Amino acid sequence: MNEGVEWAVHSCVNLSWMPGRLVTAKHLAAFYDLPTAYLNKQLQALTRAGILTSISGPKGGFQLARDPRNITLLDIVVAIDGADEAFRCLQILKAGPGADPKTDYTKACLVSQAMRTAELAYRRELAGQTIADLADRVVSQTPDAPENTRTRFTNLKS
Repeated sequence: MNEGVEWAVHSCVNLSWMPGRLVTAKHLAAFYDLPTAYLNKQLQALTRAGILTSISGPKGGFQLARDPRNITLLDIVVAIDGADEAFRCLQILKAGPGADPKTDYTKACLVSQAMRTAELAYRRELAGQTIADLADRVVSQTPDAPENTRTRFTNLKS
């Protein structure tokens, strides 16, 4: 998984605590000492996916495009890494001994079946968790996280 996914999820959690306020890529990057240009690339992918909105210009920045209860972790993974499955069956069994050239080994192969089952579980788990869920768990462990985040963004220099 691309490291940009981690950056994007953290940025979305932080933005969930900044409703109605635009935050620049520079400030989002400075929050975790990340390279601004690379984080901006991830933020643009989130914007293209409809997870964020962006406004350019000196008073511009990013904000969540929809309610954090309607943004799943799978939405973010797909926006950053794409929708392709992690495992791609190349049907190498067709080249093996006793292979049947008419068989679709993506369906018949037990390795392919096991990997697809695991991928579905992984995607189901990500689809079942939202940015709001994650933000709530952070607050349960660190109740002052939202206020600290707002204060930190306010105090970052432009």
